[in-house]
Amino acid sequence: MTGTVTDKTIIHCDMDAFFASVEQLDRPDLAGRPVLVGGSRERGVVSACSYQARPFGVRSGMAMSKALARCPGAMVLPVRMERYQQVSRQVFAIFSDYSDLIEPLSIDEAFLDVSGCLRLLGPGVKIAEAIRHRVRRDLGLPISAGVAPNKFLAKLASEEAKPDGLLEILPEQVDDFLLPLDIGKLWGVGRVMADKLRALGIDRVSDLRGWRREDLSRRFGREGARLYELARGIDPRPVVPGREIKSIGAEETFSRDLTDPEEIRRQLLSQAEKVARRVRKQGLAAMGLMLKIKYADFSTRSRSHRFRNPAREAEEIWRATLELLKDTEAGLRPVRLTGIYLTDLVNPGRGQQELFCDPMAERRQKLIRAIDELQDRFGSKATRRATLLKQKGSVQGVQKGEDGGE
Repeated sequence: MTGTVTDKTIIHCDMDAFFASVEQLDRPDLAGRPVLVGGSRERGVVSACSYQARPFGVRSGMAMSKALARCPGAMVLPVRMERYQQVSRQVFAIFSDYSDLIEPLSIDEAFLDVSGCLRLLGPGVKIAEAIRHRVRRDLGLPISAGVAPNKFLAKLASEEAKPDGLLEILPEQVDDFLLPLDIGKLWGVGRVMADKLRALGIDRVSDLRGWRREDLSRRFGREGARLYELARGIDPRPVVPGREIKSIGAEETFSRDLTDPEEIRRQLLSQAEKVARRVRKQGLAAMGLMLKIKYADFSTRSRSHRFRNPAREAEEIWRATLELLKDTEAGLRPVRLTGIYLTDLVNPGRGQQELFCDPMAERRQKLIRAIDELQDRFGSKATRRATLLKQKGSVQGVQKGEDGGE
């Protein structure tokens, strides 16, 4: 096997069933039991499930009702995103003790380039084991790790090591590991691409290895060239620390379809509060906004807005959302889900500072900071708008883009 980047040592660290593992940590009575984290029993979606639930065929993304039909004894718990984010910060603090080159992939997984640490800390597998020991000792949580010459192979190794395991792929071991794998294991090969490849008789990576780059490129374009390289374990991408956050959002599936326009507006105000607080915690503001509406028949519509100035306050986000809402059938058709996403995130910069010259604006900013501090200390329910106290029914929230640690 030739062409693999061999002068790097990359570790992929991935928490095991992260949301469910945190729930089992906080509630020792759930240890060893099947746990489902997500929405309501009747209409929600599984965000994460413990490994004890998986022998029943339960997976994240499955309808909660279907998961419970397969595993009726499972404990169903709501998503506690603030708690998971708190633990995530502790996990990443441990990562930072072993490398400055850390590329987050989600709330619970990251690549670490430890190539420059080998002389000081020892070989990559020793560093990975030290990280796993620290996470288990300090946080009481399981984590899997893969060690390899590049990101693609390191991620494959950590997936193979799950749960709570460690696997190293040395350069001379790449073919023995890679060639027998099912074609669906390759990064970026989803169900549609896998079906196309299988139709060509390509079921395993060894089958793909027999194809020329030119033939794959002719059939699949740029994706074909990428498949050619992955089949040979080639992945030259560097670990990029501090990967830019592209969007911040919140979406919620309701326990019953909403038909009252006022109730829909209240739910959107609650989501506007959430995303505004999250974007401020990142020290960012948004130039773009997207509203997502899913109707009772599961059809989905999205509408977008562009702010004239960077936005990070809930009322401004909410007002823009209400304008977008007018261009939907929400209220005329039953609504199953709503979501707000802030996009085109930027540093607020001078324009935001100039706003503070206005005494009223400065007072408002001080109030927002005080509320943020209260919620940081006592939780998101420490302060609530009077409008939100009138909510009818319960809401189950699932955040897109943040997974529960598979």
